[in-house]
Amino acid sequence: MAEWARCKWQRMFSAEGNNDVTFQQPGKTTSKHRIVIPCLGHFKEEYEKVSRLYKTNRIRTTKYRIWNFLPKNIFEQFHRAANLYFLFIVLLNWVPVVEAFRKEITMIPLVVVLTIIAVKDGVEDYAKYQLDKQINNIVTQVYCRHKKAYVEKYWKDVKVGDFIRLLCNEEIPADMVLIYTSDGDGVCHIETASLDGETNLKQRQVVRGFGEQETEVDPEHFVSTIECEAPNNDLTRFRGFIEHPDQERVGLSKDNLLMRGCTIRNTTVVVGLVVYAGHETKAMLNNTGLRYKRSKLEKSVNRDIIWSVLLLFVMCLTGAVGHGFWLGAHPDPPLYSSGRQLSPELGGFIMFWTMIILLQVLIPISLYVSIEFVKLGQIYFIRNDLDLYDEPTDTRIRCGSLNIAEDLGQIEYVFSDKTGTLTENKMVFRRCSIAGMEYGHEENAKRLESYLEYYEEEEEEEGLRASYSSLRHPSKFTTSKSGYFQSAKSLSRLFSSTSGLRASVSRTTQMAFSSPIETDVVPDERLEKKLRRVTFKSYTTSEVIGLTPETVYIAEFFIALAVCNTVVVSSPDQPPRKRRWNPKTRVPTSHLMDLKHIFHKLSARKISPTSARSSGTGESESDSLRSHKLSIFRVKFPSSLSDRSSSSGSPTSSIASAHAEMSPRTGPGSSPEGDLFYEAESPDEAALVYAAKAYQCRLQSRSPEVVTVNLEPLGLLTFQLLHILPFDSVRKRMSIVVRHPILNHIVLYTKGADSVIMDLLEKEQTGIKKIDAQMQRIKSRTQMHLDEYAAQGLRTLCVAMKVLSDEEYNEWLKGHYAAEHSIECRDDMLLESMQRLENKLTLLGATGIEDRLQEGVPETIDALRKAGIKIWMLTGDKSETAINIAHSCKLLAPTDTIFVLQSDHLAVLASDFAISRFRHLNKLLFVHGHWCYTRLANMILYFFYKNLAYVNLLFWFQFFCGFSGTAMTDYWSLIFFNLLFTSVPPVIYGVLEKDVSAEVLLYLPELYKASQRNEPYLFSTFIINLLDAFYQSLVCFFIPYWTYSGSDIDLYSFGCPINTSMFFTILLHLVIESKYVNVVHFSILAGSVLLFFSVIGTLGATCLFCNPPANPYWVLQTHLSSPRFYLVCTLATLLALLPRYLFRVLQTTVFPTPLIKAKNLEGRVLTGRRSLLRNASVAHRDG
Repeated sequence: MAEWARCKWQRMFSAEGNNDVTFQQPGKTTSKHRIVIPCLGHFKEEYEKVSRLYKTNRIRTTKYRIWNFLPKNIFEQFHRAANLYFLFIVLLNWVPVVEAFRKEITMIPLVVVLTIIAVKDGVEDYAKYQLDKQINNIVTQVYCRHKKAYVEKYWKDVKVGDFIRLLCNEEIPADMVLIYTSDGDGVCHIETASLDGETNLKQRQVVRGFGEQETEVDPEHFVSTIECEAPNNDLTRFRGFIEHPDQERVGLSKDNLLMRGCTIRNTTVVVGLVVYAGHETKAMLNNTGLRYKRSKLEKSVNRDIIWSVLLLFVMCLTGAVGHGFWLGAHPDPPLYSSGRQLSPELGGFIMFWTMIILLQVLIPISLYVSIEFVKLGQIYFIRNDLDLYDEPTDTRIRCGSLNIAEDLGQIEYVFSDKTGTLTENKMVFRRCSIAGMEYGHEENAKRLESYLEYYEEEEEEEGLRASYSSLRHPSKFTTSKSGYFQSAKSLSRLFSSTSGLRASVSRTTQMAFSSPIETDVVPDERLEKKLRRVTFKSYTTSEVIGLTPETVYIAEFFIALAVCNTVVVSSPDQPPRKRRWNPKTRVPTSHLMDLKHIFHKLSARKISPTSARSSGTGESESDSLRSHKLSIFRVKFPSSLSDRSSSSGSPTSSIASAHAEMSPRTGPGSSPEGDLFYEAESPDEAALVYAAKAYQCRLQSRSPEVVTVNLEPLGLLTFQLLHILPFDSVRKRMSIVVRHPILNHIVLYTKGADSVIMDLLEKEQTGIKKIDAQMQRIKSRTQMHLDEYAAQGLRTLCVAMKVLSDEEYNEWLKGHYAAEHSIECRDDMLLESMQRLENKLTLLGATGIEDRLQEGVPETIDALRKAGIKIWMLTGDKSETAINIAHSCKLLAPTDTIFVLQSDHLAVLASDFAISRFRHLNKLLFVHGHWCYTRLANMILYFFYKNLAYVNLLFWFQFFCGFSGTAMTDYWSLIFFNLLFTSVPPVIYGVLEKDVSAEVLLYLPELYKASQRNEPYLFSTFIINLLDAFYQSLVCFFIPYWTYSGSDIDLYSFGCPINTSMFFTILLHLVIESKYVNVVHFSILAGSVLLFFSVIGTLGATCLFCNPPANPYWVLQTHLSSPRFYLVCTLATLLALLPRYLFRVLQTTVFPTPLIKAKNLEGRVLTGRRSLLRNASVAHRDG
């Protein structure tokens, strides 16, 4: 056997062998296929050659290593144009002829900025390193070919070709093909919560041919190889085959793949063969990390940076021209030229570059650092907003992008899916139509209304509690007119508040789609009575009267609901995921993966044609071969069945014993009757199964081979499971192929969209008028009922079936078998095969399922429309259903025109912000979106203003120093002014500013239009800020200039009052612009003032030779002892701020914007509430 394996491997790798097979090598183009050689002794030579081509299971999500952190980080930071600009300034200052400052000083701003960003990047990367280390050191059992036993290894040591042995509740370390499970049916249940957040279990199947093993697979006896597709990030597909020594190939699908990050559930032991490891696993290939996006505001900033550069060019050009004229008027060489004679042209050219260095602060280098800190602060507050937390699901908002929080304030369009986004995704069975008869389920409707009434009472009580709380805490007032201001309570409060339902809730805490509103279906009395009358004899009546009894339709309808799905029957109490760690390793605090959205499709399951025949049916081989094309309306039953049916109207013990050998064993996936819990991949499936259960048609157990249903009138029915044809967006239906235990024939059950199923019904006439009339009547009435359901906003679904002869089935199976074993065209071939079978169906009936709107959806959509946001609802429902839902959620007004669009791909696999409830859009957009945009826009404008205002002081001085590039301030004060003294207050402003309170923003969604129209950051606003900066700099320069004109004051003593007055002007300008000031703001402002005088005073007291040829020694101390200094600074500051202050006063009183009106309204409301609270306190004291 080993020789065969070696020869086979050599054939596949040789040039003379299969030339279509190529291999993926690191760093090279991805190939189409991959050969997986098991890590075993008899494959030793082959494995060692191929294993080096594939990646190990070690993961590394860090960007840097210790040795490359500094060069790589600096290289990345210099991709930013601003950093390159300041690097150019630093290098330019090293040119002696244009030097404006000491060489080392010009490096300080750039070094500080680069250091801050590097520290931030390093901390983030180190956190990733710690998490990688924890994940890599999880322990798992790996088969060792030397010891011929499983040994414990770290995840990082797992390789492609390794055999992995996992126990229940352990996490899967790598993508592996399932070759053994302790479950006798060859099934493994997995939980994918770490990938998609879903706690409902998924089934995975042992590769066909390995499921019959009674003992655990011995890797030493494994002699097959696997050929599969190259690593890719498609989580919904896996294609390949396993090839045995006899060259038999068995197809592999997603059902055979256990993906990294999932957890083993309800299965004692599983064994798998690793096919993808580490960064080649599907989960890791989907883990792209945080994405960098550029917001609209950032694009506007880049535009204004260009304007600032142009302004800098004009100012420098002015200085160069002025210096040229000055040199022409003064032929004696200036002192700074060391006695060298310069021509006006050359002097002007040199002075241009000197002015570039001197006025460099005009381009705000610290702005980018400040923006990053502000965004981090904004994201922190968004993440920790309790109003965006959903208690029932224990989920909070997830921020996938840190760079575009301000774009939340400029949303113009909302494209929303309907199911699960606008609705609860809790499917409630409401109505059904069977054989043309409609059953309204009025009692079930009353049950739902009672839930709703109780919920509304809970909301009223919560509103009263909130009103009382608002009187006690006026700063957090709510408005009764807008109920969505208040913290919403989930529907689960309804169930947890009543003792009768409390047990049910606790029992289903961890179960998906299993709340009482979904599971507790009240049967329709008429339908229930009809179902009780079904007997085995009912199935033979059609032979006598030529028509199918209604009771058979009803029985088959509920059987279809119970079996035509992928529901797992299990217990809800699942222990937590287990990870085995190295004792030295800490348990990680977060999941490895944080993926956004995953689709689920089940690949087809099959059995061989020989095993498809039931051994307990009582029908001979010749009877099967003689069977013709059958319909449910004209079924010829075996004589044994007729005899049993005629003698008894109920199931006998012989029926149960006839299928005893096909009944599934009791295992982790089944529970005693009364404790059955269903885990479905979609709420629609769960709703239909629970509806069937309510009519005593219980899905008892499910395995890859059989499905057992307990139909009360007929007893335990075991259906041999032949195929599951999964749902897809092309076919818009799913089907299941079984051998029917009563009909003793192969039956196809199908459920899907009515627009599709109706076109697949049998169109040929039988020639029997009664039968043709019955079929036409059922079809027309069912269509009428479907239209009614759609008009009521219910989700509609058609249920149909088809009886196949063995010849028809075997003929179809040949083509389907070939499709399953294809790799290149597998999907297309499977689709064609399924469509070939799903035709000429017999209509059983239809269902109407209600997916209730989420709480607050109509109010939220109404508010979004008032805010000027255009909303599009994306849905695959019928147009009538979609229109009804759109009206009920206030998406459409009666006069609105409706546009119907189609799309094949409506799901977004990644999101920048993920919220758990649609109503959270209110707070996210109207409050956080508005605040984030307004705060950041005003902070950016403030940075441009303060930098230009300070630079202008240096520019005005050039007119009095011959445009020589001289500064009237020492270098250290010049550098620290923007980098240290005035850098923190705007950051705090950008994080904490509240121009309007959250309550008012929610109450008046129209205010959102301000940020939507870019009102805080219009180009005109940018120009006004620049003009204000010019004015304030003129005042702060010329008042000291006129005050000290004609005196013998030295250069730095002249510059000190100019610096000080501008410092206070810039800080108080921010106070005027602030709409919300608290103790934090005042503390930061006081700290800035203290820092300013401390640093300048320290320099003045100690700096004797730090600023040659002059020095600022004792300059500040001298001024602080002079009353003139205080008078100059006060007068200059007040006059500089006067226009800005008057402008804001007039804007508030005479020309208020909507935002200012809202702010005034808020003040009046708060005043009124304080007065009410004060009066209530007085009355209480007097009483």
